[in-house]
Amino acid sequence: MSSPPGRRARLSSPGAGRASAAREALRRRLLGLIEGNRVMIFSKSYCPHSTRVKELFSSLGVACNILELDQVDDGANVQEVLSEITNQRTVPNIFVNKVHMGGCDRTFQAHQSGLLQKLLQEDSAYDYDLIVIGGGSGGLACAQEAAILGKKVMVLDFVVPSPQGTSWGLGGTCVNVGCIPKKLMHQAALLGQALRDARKFGWEYSQQVKHTWETMTEAIQNHIGSLNWGYRLSLREKAVAYVNSYGEFVEHHKIKATNRKGEETCYTAAKFVLATGQRPRYLGIQGDKEYCITSDDLFSLPYCPGKTLVVGASYVALECAGFLAGIGLDVTIMVRSILLRGFDQEMAEKVGSYMEQHGVKFLRKFVPVLVQQLEKGSPGKLKVVAKSTEGPETIEEIYNTVLLAIGRDSCTRKIGLEKIGVKINEKNGKIPVNDVEQTNVPYVYAVGDILEGKLELTPVAIQAGKLLARRLFAGRLEKCDYVNVPTTVFTPLEYGCCGLSEEKAIEMYKKENLEVYHTLFWPLEWTVAGRDNNTCYAKIICNKLDNYRVIGFHVLGPNAGEVTQGFAAAMKCGLTKQLLDDTIGIHPTCSEVFTTLEITKSSGLDITQKGC
Repeated sequence: MSSPPGRRARLSSPGAGRASAAREALRRRLLGLIEGNRVMIFSKSYCPHSTRVKELFSSLGVACNILELDQVDDGANVQEVLSEITNQRTVPNIFVNKVHMGGCDRTFQAHQSGLLQKLLQEDSAYDYDLIVIGGGSGGLACAQEAAILGKKVMVLDFVVPSPQGTSWGLGGTCVNVGCIPKKLMHQAALLGQALRDARKFGWEYSQQVKHTWETMTEAIQNHIGSLNWGYRLSLREKAVAYVNSYGEFVEHHKIKATNRKGEETCYTAAKFVLATGQRPRYLGIQGDKEYCITSDDLFSLPYCPGKTLVVGASYVALECAGFLAGIGLDVTIMVRSILLRGFDQEMAEKVGSYMEQHGVKFLRKFVPVLVQQLEKGSPGKLKVVAKSTEGPETIEEIYNTVLLAIGRDSCTRKIGLEKIGVKINEKNGKIPVNDVEQTNVPYVYAVGDILEGKLELTPVAIQAGKLLARRLFAGRLEKCDYVNVPTTVFTPLEYGCCGLSEEKAIEMYKKENLEVYHTLFWPLEWTVAGRDNNTCYAKIICNKLDNYRVIGFHVLGPNAGEVTQGFAAAMKCGLTKQLLDDTIGIHPTCSEVFTTLEITKSSGLDITQKGC
């Protein structure tokens, strides 16, 4: 069966001028073809896969606009620009009602599943251009950017209460039960340390200083409430429809929204963005959901938690344990294996060592097997039975509060993804996407913590969400860069990092090709206060085969987040050891140590500091 000729699109070769201007003009023309045609096929006349696709549309009685890349002067450039737009280098490259279908196989799969017919419906007047499921950092960033670009947008956000009954307002984990309250409680603990330091600097106070949990949580929750309101106001100003309902797909392009009263409403959209985030994981043992709390509950807990067992060794576990100990509570951390999995292990052990020296107890190689309530109260009393991971030994202890911080699960299993064919990783619920955040279903995208193999960080989700909206609705090409993303663990002694851990660097480049520069340092502010000498630590990992480029940056010390942010920008620009050496430090600061690093690990020389 021969292919129908269709309407042949004509592209004139860009005229003279700068290459970038010609390329931009070509990109605009291609986007015009995609926007202006119900079905747009970029093809080659001799390609058998292209012929199959043309025959499919012909059998459906659908007229196509076809551009044969082997029959235009600038076909090679067209294919190159197309690959930038679609992340697909092959033909046929097919668009249906502005949705990128992909190639031959994906188009036939869409035909078999009914998705192609849905996209081809003449009545494509959806309720919205974009519906975002999830009102956290990434979802809100994407929704607002799309609205700025003139699109009709809805955000569906619904917080399923925790087993303890805790829920919160618009803004997602970071604002309500994550970064914001965590950093504020960390600050409360730092202020306690500052009060102790103050006496050495001449401040005299006779009254007994004590911390009041309720005062702190009320102030923090008031601040969070103002942020929730600010997000709602921002959506309203940008004409984004906000619906406080639980979203679930019922068929292609259609979602069911269920509110707190159980009332259901259906909405349709041309495109969807999944930004549902994650929730804390439970142990699956007797008494965990009945009596334990998680980070979902801690920051609005109406009473002081008292003697606390923190289960887990994640950054959430260590941060929470750190500020609870910092405000004067008796805190124990139960660790199954290693601290801060995925982070540099030398740095992780230094974080743990500092916490242990400052009153946090560690129970290593144990896991809870039972949590039993002995007394009700605010707080009550709980008995925890734990078993060794290395033998038959069991231990038991009584605590007021048990905080679980053993990881988080993606909220992707109960939103109807199976009804539209979106693939997820069955083990962890994460969603595989390509490098433009597109799932295997062409009109469904995802951002944030639910992405497989991507960093679970608020600024990453925000950046990815904004750039996604610009690619979808403004013809932009910029993709989110997931490389050299800085982060900080807000433990009592903060740990900031960017790039590779030492373990990962050795795995990727081999130890003989690396040089690690390091030093201990003593912050000036700690000297008069009589605080720990030679505890803070800095190191960089350099690739000897690439002009000693800095591929790993690590700092353990006060204000590590503020220090790390600037060096992260330098690493984006290709920071090398020589550039650090050429940089004049600001004296006296902690960050200046990175401009004077001389001792390598391989030398074995002493790194303790003797002066300022």
